[in-house]
Amino acid sequence: MSNVILKQADGTPVIGLIGRIDSNNAPAVEAEIQQALGSTERDELVIDAEELEYISSAGLRVILHLRKTHKELSIINVKPEVYEVLDMTGFTEMMPVRKAYRQVSIEGCEVIGKGANGTLYRIDKDNVVKVYHDADALEDIQHERETARLALVLGIPTAISYDVVRVGDSYGSVFEFLNARSFSKLIAEEPDKLDWCVQEYVELLKKIHDTRVKKGALPDMRDTALGWAKFMKDYLPEAYGDKLLRLFEAVPEDLHMIHGDYHTKNLVLQNDEVLLIDMDTLAVGNRIFELGSMFNAYIGFSEMDHEEVKRFQGFDQETANVFWRKSLELYLGTTDEEKIREVEDKARIVGYTRMIRRSIRRHGLEIEAKRIEIDHWKAELMDLLDRYDTLLFSVNELTVEAKKENLQQVIDFVDERLEKTECPMKAEMQIDMAVEEIFVNIASYAYANEDRIGKAVIRVETLEDPLRVVLTFMDNGMPYDPLAKEDPDVTLSADQREIGGLGIFLVKNTMDDVAYEYKDGKNILTIRKNL
Repeated sequence: MSNVILKQADGTPVIGLIGRIDSNNAPAVEAEIQQALGSTERDELVIDAEELEYISSAGLRVILHLRKTHKELSIINVKPEVYEVLDMTGFTEMMPVRKAYRQVSIEGCEVIGKGANGTLYRIDKDNVVKVYHDADALEDIQHERETARLALVLGIPTAISYDVVRVGDSYGSVFEFLNARSFSKLIAEEPDKLDWCVQEYVELLKKIHDTRVKKGALPDMRDTALGWAKFMKDYLPEAYGDKLLRLFEAVPEDLHMIHGDYHTKNLVLQNDEVLLIDMDTLAVGNRIFELGSMFNAYIGFSEMDHEEVKRFQGFDQETANVFWRKSLELYLGTTDEEKIREVEDKARIVGYTRMIRRSIRRHGLEIEAKRIEIDHWKAELMDLLDRYDTLLFSVNELTVEAKKENLQQVIDFVDERLEKTECPMKAEMQIDMAVEEIFVNIASYAYANEDRIGKAVIRVETLEDPLRVVLTFMDNGMPYDPLAKEDPDVTLSADQREIGGLGIFLVKNTMDDVAYEYKDGKNILTIRKNL
């Protein structure tokens, strides 16, 4: 019986090894291989070890001889026992060696989720398998495993596949999911958990966006998004196409992590731990690209057909609207309608651009219902392009009504940003005190002569070399320079002291710099604290 069979794969010779190769038959096997290959001088050669049961050192020498004449030799479908021999003897370092994959059936399995690249099935009570749509998905699987491992090292809680399997004609990644439920399922089955899900969802989103990644470790979403904008130039009036491209080009390079497909089906609760899944879309880039994708998941794709979000997320459009709105408020740290609308509109620009391109590439212009949808998105996009000149926004700026009841919200907003700088406790206490004095002053006096409660804007910036925090307070109230007032004489006795004036005195003496200006109808007070 022959131990060798010659196959072909895209023009590359494939040698199938069968049974046992040991001292008794190694010379004959090598002769069979040479006869099968003939006079080919190709560097590429694949050994298919799917039917190879055993190999000894004599068989290894046959492979070594082949490696010398075929520099791009690789071995595939290796059984565990044979792989162990190849690994022990260093062959896995000399050439690509790919293990055989066990077969898994998904017949009758529950579909947990479906994304752009694969479908997630529960194969038993403890495990799920992500089956990739691309039949030749091994590179995609390897990429996702590497990005998941990187995210985990950087502190992002995620699941890492522990096995790669064959599922029909495709491949899948197997994950251990014990008692796991997606946030979509939680919200659909237990509506009272929506606020808890929003809190956890936004907390993890902020953690992702605060995580800086080494350049080149992940794909750059800006490059991908520029491709969307360039594509759209052929489908928008020239002025709109040019402006859209300018907006995308003006988004700076950003090495902070984004997930790329962040929605409630990709967050799961497993034994009281929140995990992020579907890591093949992980990238770096400006957070507006993330928010554009999120808008699509909850609003964009279901804007014309409210049943779409039900099919995708498992809950109705009203719930999707509430979840999106609450998430934006918490992420931005404000309930200010103007600020939320601005950020949502910029997310819509990204979202519509992506959806229009996607639909056109899927022949949407040839289907009447899809063409109506595309026309709607284009009209919305052009209206937004008329109103905005940048996609950028700041998450380090809070707008609130200038009333004392909002003081705690302001302090919480500032402290959350100070935590990211590892601000010393003493400095944080002094900054909090300054924030209180300044905000209460605005709330008490800025709009005192008006029949309205005006707004106050608080901006927090962290600068380096040297490390320092800069806080800016802005209001549209009557002009008032708190620095113009003479400092109180703190050497006077209580009976001699005037009441008031101590607040700004404390600010000036605990901060490293305090400056005031009145510009464009605004009081602008800036304080700086070196850390």
